[in-house]
Amino acid sequence: MPSAGPQRPVQAHAALEHSASPRSLLPPTDHFPRLQISGKMLLLLLLLPVCWAVEVKRPRGVSLTNLHFYDESKPFTCLDSSATIPFDQVNDDYCDCKDGSDEPGTAACPNSSFHCTNTGYKPLYISSRWVNDGVCDCCDGTDEYNSGIVCENSCKEKGRKERETLQQMAEVTREGFRLKKILIEDWKKAREEKQQKLAELQAGKKSLEDQVEMLRMVKEEAEKLEKEAKDQHQKLWEEQQAASKAQQEQELATSAFQELDDDMDGVVSVAELQTHPELDTDGDGVLSEGEAQTLLGGDVQMDATAFHDRVWAAIRDKYQSEVLPTDWPVPSAPDLTELTEEQRLVPSPPTEEEEEEDEEEEPEEEEEEEEEEGSQVQGEQPKEAPPPLTPPKPASATEEDKMPPYDEQTQAFIDAAQEARNKFEEAERSLRDMEESIRNLEQEISFDFGPNGEFAYLYSQCYELTTNEYIYRLCPFKLVSQKPKLGGSPTNLGTWGSWAGPEHDKFSAMKYEQGTGCWQGPNRSTTVRLLCGKETVVTSTMEPSRCEYLMELMTPAACPEPPPEPPADGDHDEL
Repeated sequence: MPSAGPQRPVQAHAALEHSASPRSLLPPTDHFPRLQISGKMLLLLLLLPVCWAVEVKRPRGVSLTNLHFYDESKPFTCLDSSATIPFDQVNDDYCDCKDGSDEPGTAACPNSSFHCTNTGYKPLYISSRWVNDGVCDCCDGTDEYNSGIVCENSCKEKGRKERETLQQMAEVTREGFRLKKILIEDWKKAREEKQQKLAELQAGKKSLEDQVEMLRMVKEEAEKLEKEAKDQHQKLWEEQQAASKAQQEQELATSAFQELDDDMDGVVSVAELQTHPELDTDGDGVLSEGEAQTLLGGDVQMDATAFHDRVWAAIRDKYQSEVLPTDWPVPSAPDLTELTEEQRLVPSPPTEEEEEEDEEEEPEEEEEEEEEEGSQVQGEQPKEAPPPLTPPKPASATEEDKMPPYDEQTQAFIDAAQEARNKFEEAERSLRDMEESIRNLEQEISFDFGPNGEFAYLYSQCYELTTNEYIYRLCPFKLVSQKPKLGGSPTNLGTWGSWAGPEHDKFSAMKYEQGTGCWQGPNRSTTVRLLCGKETVVTSTMEPSRCEYLMELMTPAACPEPPPEPPADGDHDEL
């Protein structure tokens, strides 16, 4: 009979390769809330202790699922069909099958597997190389039946702890699912209320639109009357301004005519006009007889009416008054240091006594006076009379140019128009608010909040998680952000994109996209995994890839329907 290999060398080799017992298939007890497990699987795990407790006679190292291959009443055929041997050669510590299936309970075949029954806990497959290697791999110690090592049977204790963990998980799932059903009912009621409110808003919108349109017409009519009243007020004021200016022009023309009419005969002659050289037209500084006659329209003299109508407009800008008007204030004792150079060169008109003295003075004295002319103060008379003063302008025309207050009737039209505008703007603002409320309600009602709306309660909430460096903020169905713990502006880690779970469990994850761009990188994005829990809280966040974040949110809405209560006692050793 061919041998697949020596016995103990294989076992010794297996002992050298073995380093530790297999790890448990379940996480530590303190982390059980993060384990996502379906109701069917949880039921299976809770019922496993009952199955594990059943003892069935079978060859060492053979599992119940493979028992039908090991029938003591007939020869054994290797599971890979490589050979058929008498059944008494099964577990004879000699490897006959290439797949090692004839030695499930010994270390003879390095490629075989030993099945730990582990009654009271959960069964386990280990490599046959670990059988009788001096290390207890099975909690019931069955793998060390012939090594001289006494293994304590810890299966019941492990099974007890395992059941406690599963029971706690089941309790969380049951309580979470109970809360989930409440959330579903709450959303049903809230959705009906929102639909009713939406219908009311949509019905009220038409009425408000009609009201806005009516108030718009009232406003436009009031504004029309307001404009007419304002325009009338403006027109009257402008007419008054024009009349006032015309009167002023008439007064100026009359004053100029009187000044020019030296002989007071009621007409201005060419000679009288020539006394004002500033009216010179050819730029030689002298108003010639021909120039004066031209200004008089070819006539040699002109009365006051014709002067106003035909001459005044032509000479107005050049004409300089000979005396200051009585209604204009004359400065008293001015300080020469404050006068402009132009003012210093303009003396006062001479008196009759001064003119007589000037006629009696010798030419030498006249020359001396001309030399000292620059030092004369205002009020002294030079020999030759300079150009007369230009009439000063009023100090300020602001008050004259300012339109007077509206009369009582015009103000009433203005107040009525303003009141109409206020009512219209208020109604228009109410309509905009109503339209926004309608859009928000339509969006919320049509939003996909899960199979039964269990996630709807997250819509208007935000949750935070503080780490050593950042404060993470999750607003479900809106956005995810990150802000430095010590202060600073928040960074957008993504706005709501879609549900992102696998096809069979679509609502187990959320995707937030198009966040703030990374430096020379993509836009930030966040995936939020939803875990079953009795409370709603962000439990963790990380950045597994650059600019891609992973966040975990515990919520009752993610809890599956729990299995029925398990049997009270799962420690029976036999059916």
